[in-house]
Order: sequence, then C-alpha cells, then structure tokens
Amino acid sequence: MTDPHRIVIVGGGAGGLELATRAGDRFGRRGHATLTLVDKNETHLWKPLLHEVAAGSMDIHAHQLDYLAQARWHDFTFCCGALESVDRKRREIVVAPTVDERGVEVIPRRTLSYDTLVIAIGSVANTFGVPGVEEHAYALESAAEADRFHRRLINACIQANYRPVHTPAQLRVVIVGAGATGVELAAELRNTTRVLAGYGLQNIDPERFLHITLLNADPRILPMLPERIAKAVTVALEDLGVCVACSEQAIEITAGEVKTQSGKSYPADLAVWAAGIKGADLLRNLDGLETNQINQLVVQPTLQTTRDPDIFALGDCSAFPRKGKQRPVPPAAQAAHQEASHLLGSMALRMRGRPLTPFRYRDFGTLVSLGEYSTIGSLMGFLSGRSYRVEGWFARLMYLSLYKMHLYALHGPIGVALDTLARILKPSVKLH
Repeated sequence: MTDPHRIVIVGGGAGGLELATRAGDRFGRRGHATLTLVDKNETHLWKPLLHEVAAGSMDIHAHQLDYLAQARWHDFTFCCGALESVDRKRREIVVAPTVDERGVEVIPRRTLSYDTLVIAIGSVANTFGVPGVEEHAYALESAAEADRFHRRLINACIQANYRPVHTPAQLRVVIVGAGATGVELAAELRNTTRVLAGYGLQNIDPERFLHITLLNADPRILPMLPERIAKAVTVALEDLGVCVACSEQAIEITAGEVKTQSGKSYPADLAVWAAGIKGADLLRNLDGLETNQINQLVVQPTLQTTRDPDIFALGDCSAFPRKGKQRPVPPAAQAAHQEASHLLGSMALRMRGRPLTPFRYRDFGTLVSLGEYSTIGSLMGFLSGRSYRVEGWFARLMYLSLYKMHLYALHGPIGVALDTLARILKPSVKLH
C-alpha cells in the first residue's frame, strides 16, 4: 500500500476551513489522504461578520468555531501557529512557535511535510503608507480587533451616559473607506446606539449622540456595485444620519482626527480603516513564489501558483487573472467558497494522477446590508448577463444565504438549523 497523500492547508478562513472540512470527510475518513489545517488562531469566525461583532449586533462567542473540535469531527488535524516559511525543494513548511499572553512559548517551532500545499491565509489591511493608521485606527481584520473596537464603543457609551450635567454627549466615529465593510459598519453602529439607549442608558439621545462620517477617496461609494445602486445606498445612509464624504482621501490619522488631502479635518473619537486590503508581507518572499503589487500570490487558471504546481492559493491572498477582465477575482466570501469547492475536486484528480481543470468564477452579484434598516444590491442574471437591483426582504434573504452556505459546508443541515434557532433566541445587541 502507498502512503496517504499529505495535504496541508494554511489558513482557516472561509475557504481554507471549508476545504479542510470537506476534504477530511472525503479523503481523510477513508485513509486516502492526511489533512492538516494550520492557523495562528484557535477559533474561526466568518470574516464578513466582523462589522457586526464590532457594532455589537453579533456575539463573537456564539459564532466562533473551535478548530480542534472541527478537526475531531471531520477527520483532519489542526496545527496552531503562523506560517513562517516554505521550502519548496524539500516540500516542507515551517510553523512559527506559539506564545501565550505573557510571551511564554507554548508550542515550539515545527516542520510539516506536504505533497499538496494550499495557502489560504487571507488578507491584511492596506494602509497605503498613511501615517497614524496602525497607531490610531481599528482595521477590523480579525475577530480580536473587532472585539476590541466593540469594548471601546460600549465604554464610550457608558461614560457618556454618566457625564456631568450640561456636558454635551457625542461619540464621533470616522470610517475611512466606503466599500462593503465601511458601509455595513456605519449602518450597524447606528442601530447599536438606538438599541443601547433602551437598555438603561437613558441619558443618551441615540439620534444626536453618535456622529458617523464615512470617508471615501473615490467620487462615489461601493465601486464594485453599479452607480444607480451606490446612489441608493448613499441616500439610505444619509437618511440614517451618516455623513457621506466622497473624494476625500485620508492622508493622516491622529489620536483625535482624520486629515484629508483637501485640507479638511474630521474629528474622531474612534477611527476605522476600511480602505483596502493586501496580502501579508510574508508572501512577498515565500521561497520565490510570484506575487503581484499587493503581495497576493499569482495563480494559474487551475489555482496552482505560477512557479510551483504543488502549491495552490485561494481566497484573498491569491490573484486569479480573469480572461477579458482588468481586475482579478474579487476578494469576497463567494469567491473563496467557489475556489474551495473547485480545489476539492482538484485534489481528487491529483491523487489519481489526472490533469486538473481550470477554475471558473461565477459572479452571483453583490449585496450590502444596512442592518435592520434595509439590504440593497445587485444579482446577476445568467441568461441575460445583466445585473438586477434587489432590495428589501428578498435582498436580506439572499444576503443571509451566503453565510448559511458557509455553515452548511462546515456543519451540514442540522448544524444550520440549530444555529438559526440560536440566533433567534439571542439578544439583538451584545452589551459587554
């Protein structure tokens, strides 16, 4: 008997965890392959939910998934640690040591061998060299960062509730970047303060307390959506009291303000950076693998990296060229989900020694949630090739379905049903 095929997946985000789960069920359970998932965190949270965690409309502990438990249930191994380096010649990766909050080493540096390596470590915030972003702004690129922002928000609300008499209570939040994350966070924050006022913070006027400014360097918000839909979202945000300022490029963030290229200054008690993403700096020097200008691994149509057929990349850390398109596949959850499904079939073909098929991305459209107020976006009509505007309850249903598809890939139908019931019974806002 030949040894099982060794598959190592680095990154437990939407695509990486779905791939590890489904590959474990298909190959690991039958002994055809050994599956190892590597991630620097111990738990998984679907990244599109981070704005809800930050605003407090979602309890981070209720939606985190323990990697060790998932590995036990789906026949793969979990290795906690960050990717440190890759040795392509020896087909090995080095996992950095893990330390606790005191800086004490818990797990030493390790080496893992692979026959197939999948890199799915996601993305980090692209600060574009703007001074003060790392020191004074929240990037919301991880569950821990979103939770820190939420705690700061709650403390600011409580502090304002017990302010001295005749002292104006106002919390000024400036969000830099008007893509989906920035827009959705602005709407969720507005909902949070209104709900908090009903939980004992009687001295806060939710209509006047929170002042949200959404800055965008482009002439309009949501560049990935048609202009007519972007205009509708802008009107909806302004109706919620959000100040939308386009053609305003941030050039510096200080402890109390955001400065823009036009010479304006926006006071900020809390600043959020949502202006763009890039691949981790680690990818730039990953044993000679090709990267683009924002550190994403360049891949072939089969999702194999251009310089090593044994290494694949998916999700935000990869750059997949699209025929006839100027932009690569967008860094979206639906893209990671499709790539994970494609790679599951590619692994079966590799183990049988058959040629791989090219990946084909299908754009199902883009939806933007404005929390409890509305959902607006576009859905693709595959027969006509045109996009159609949708909003209201139907758009909200389609928006939620993407998360349900992610849960279905991880837990199956029973898990999805239990999660839905749990969300109905939970409070609408996290109060701590």
